[in-house]
Amino acid sequence: MFLETIFIAMREIRRNVMRSSLTILGIVIGVAAVITMVTVGDGATRQVASEISSLGSNMLDVRPGQSFRGPGGTRSGAPMFKIADAEAIERDIGGLAGVAPITGKSVQAIYGNENWSTNITGSTNSFLQVRNWALSGGRQFTDGELRSGAAVCIIGATIRKQLFGEQDPVGRTIRLEKISCQVIGELKSKGQSGFGTDQDDFVLMPLRTVQRRIVGKNDIFSISVSAKDGISTERVKEDIERLLRERRHLGKKEDDDFNVRDMQEIVKTLTGTTRLLTGLLGAVAAVSLLVGGIGIMNIMLVSVTERTREIGIRLAIGAMEKQVLMQFLIEAVVLSCFGGIIGIILGIAAAAAGASALKVPLILNIGIIIIAFVFSAAVGVVFGFFPARKAALLDPIEALRHE
Repeated sequence: MFLETIFIAMREIRRNVMRSSLTILGIVIGVAAVITMVTVGDGATRQVASEISSLGSNMLDVRPGQSFRGPGGTRSGAPMFKIADAEAIERDIGGLAGVAPITGKSVQAIYGNENWSTNITGSTNSFLQVRNWALSGGRQFTDGELRSGAAVCIIGATIRKQLFGEQDPVGRTIRLEKISCQVIGELKSKGQSGFGTDQDDFVLMPLRTVQRRIVGKNDIFSISVSAKDGISTERVKEDIERLLRERRHLGKKEDDDFNVRDMQEIVKTLTGTTRLLTGLLGAVAAVSLLVGGIGIMNIMLVSVTERTREIGIRLAIGAMEKQVLMQFLIEAVVLSCFGGIIGIILGIAAAAAGASALKVPLILNIGIIIIAFVFSAAVGVVFGFFPARKAALLDPIEALRHE
């Protein structure tokens, strides 16, 4: 009997294919929108976390001033760091994988007839370790080059592309302002960061070289610190803050004139924000499922009115109310399930296209796909029940009189 009821329901759906297709359109759009929004949002969240993590493993960024503003990121009047501050952090704080003092300046890089405006970063070999950067060719600085402030450099992938094209840059000489600098290494490409900046557009030189011959002073703009795996970055942050307050002679009631930024905190903040936005967009998209459910209820009510005589005949020859109820309920559920299946297919296709366009990873969430389908079926049950109940409660005699 149940199979016969399903057969009758499917026959009625096939009888009005165009109307049935338009009826499920709201369900299709709702399911597709939810899957697309959530999938692309999850990909964006993963991309943000990955790009920030690529800046360095368990990294903390220490800068003068109370906020990160402008090129130097310092507050007006805050004293700059010195090399001794970085040495004190490396010497007095445990659990560190590396400490890299950093200074820098924007310059024009020139090789032959090619030139490119870029940034010089002065630091030590620890910069590569702290920032999780690997060489694609050449070598790091030697101890002698670091001590003497030699005119050698390691270039990013963007510099190699702009100045050398397909040539091997290692061993060649470029000019940075008035300094001729030998290229001893090339960094692997990291591409754009989550903040839209080109991570490969810089030249790395020994710290003393940049201080003496380019910047002209011994200030340190920032100190990058990397904690060892398993070491709490929160504890390291507290230790650095305590040490720097002592070195900068700050009283108990004085505010810090420096800032220690934990990259893991930034990851949590940004990923939390993208998840919240994804949830909000998914909720907005889910509203169209309710709209689709209302559309199903409306069409089913029309169907009940059109088939009043048919219902009356079935009731008159012995059909039970629950059979009529089940027939119309199954029609509504089948319509919504079809809509759900089509919506899932379109949603996955749209999510793949969106992820490709935005250049984020495609992360299919099986859970949200199942939830969207179950929700679409539930919409059919909820919004199909009232029309089905109305059909089941029709008076056979009155139904037979209906024109």
